[in-house]
Amino acid sequence: MVLLDAGGEVIRPALLWNDTRSAGAAVDLITELGGGDRAAGRAAWARAVGSVPVASLTITKLRWVADHEPEAVARIAAICLPHDWLTWRLRGTGRLEDLVTDRSDASGTGYFDPVSNTYRRDLLALALHRSQEDVEAIILPRVLGPHQSAGRGGADGAGRDLSHLVLGPGCGDNAGAALGLGLGVGQTSVSLGTSGVVAAVSSAPTHDPTGLVTGFADATGAFLPLACTLNGARVLDAAKTVLGVGYEEFDALALSAAPGAGGLVHVPYLQGERTPNLPDATGILTGMTLTNLTPANYARAAVEGLLCLMADALDAVRAQGVDIAEVTLTGGGAKWACAKTLAPAILGLPVDAPAPAEYVANGAAKQAAWTLTGADHPPTWISTIPDRLTTTAQPHIRTAYNNARRLLERGMREEE
Repeated sequence: MVLLDAGGEVIRPALLWNDTRSAGAAVDLITELGGGDRAAGRAAWARAVGSVPVASLTITKLRWVADHEPEAVARIAAICLPHDWLTWRLRGTGRLEDLVTDRSDASGTGYFDPVSNTYRRDLLALALHRSQEDVEAIILPRVLGPHQSAGRGGADGAGRDLSHLVLGPGCGDNAGAALGLGLGVGQTSVSLGTSGVVAAVSSAPTHDPTGLVTGFADATGAFLPLACTLNGARVLDAAKTVLGVGYEEFDALALSAAPGAGGLVHVPYLQGERTPNLPDATGILTGMTLTNLTPANYARAAVEGLLCLMADALDAVRAQGVDIAEVTLTGGGAKWACAKTLAPAILGLPVDAPAPAEYVANGAAKQAAWTLTGADHPPTWISTIPDRLTTTAQPHIRTAYNNARRLLERGMREEE
């Protein structure tokens, strides 16, 4: 969330997607749209924009600011996202009317309908505690097509001439990764990055009233139903730090333990969670005995916990009618040998593991080439054949994990 005043100055520091302070605002928005009924509210939001508000969506940040910094809301002349702001600065016109965005990032705001490709200013008004007439005056970025140019560069902050640059529409990171991987309709990625993401390229939009799956758009004109966890590869980094070992030693420890980690189960809600939507949750380690509490089992439990969390995200996407027969594993966490090796057994699917690369950046480069050529379809790049990993599924690991997860969530409900 980037707020600009009439002079184009940033009003307050941007609120980023993983800032969970707006979790309460998300609940308020759901309740209000449902007329006091949360179930009705979730369904209404899903119908309107394909997503139910959670703390990561821009619209909840706007409500948080409206509740806590009303003086900032009074100054808003334009609302955009960080990549919109960067494109605008590269153009160098200084005119707020020149703000642009793309469908993939716009669909993460919570006030853009990716099916009709229109902003829902009525929802924006609800978030800001403003009338719709007031909100009509706020400038929102024009939404570009998948390979539509955003214009040419202008003068940057140092006064350099950037007019030789052709600016593409840009896209969100997950849409960029899908484009970089060359995923088409019917293909699904599992990304282990800062967050954990399941993203499926689909020709049809989704409208999940549970809120587990957000109805994003992709970078090609299709849709990208997406389930995101707050806890990705950092789960393994945290466990590595606790054990005081390096990456290779951690891999060796995790792979030396038996499946199921001797009964040790780690539910890794280390930063709250988004899938399921539990922003105030904390993680647990359960099933500990004098026998199984070893470095190897702890390392294994961390890897299994992360992959079980991703399996839950896969189930959420499947529940929206998306057929998932195999997945492509990517992100920094895919470089961990333990995560890559254990993924097929816990996800219960064949896993394609392409060579490590910056697939989001590759997607940006592919979009740039597409914008320059003006072709009907993005360019096809020759890439290395990914490793196909298969093994026998081990459902007992997920059963133990799900039992521990339900225990944690039941305890949270009792505390409430």
